[in-house]
Amino acid sequence: MKLVEFPSGRRKSSTVFVGKNRFGNWVVREQNGNFGGLFASRAQALKYALCENGQHPEAILEVSREIELLFTTVSTKHGPNKSTQ
Repeated sequence: MKLVEFPSGRRKSSTVFVGKNRFGNWVVREQNGNFGGLFASRAQALKYALCENGQHPEAILEVSREIELLFTTVSTKHGPNKSTQ
């Protein structure tokens, strides 16, 4: 995997990974999970990645290994709301 160095004085964008999943779909996934998606073509995936990362092509890495779109759940501190009677 290639790490990207940004010139000093420039806002650092997060890295965005683009590649194919095990079904052959194109996947875009931001390194921190802030955005991502599944696409039918490489061109669509790259267009989305550029749009979402603020037009920073230097922060987009195409990976040769399989990549999956992961969804994480956020649990609340107190759990689901339960009404008491």
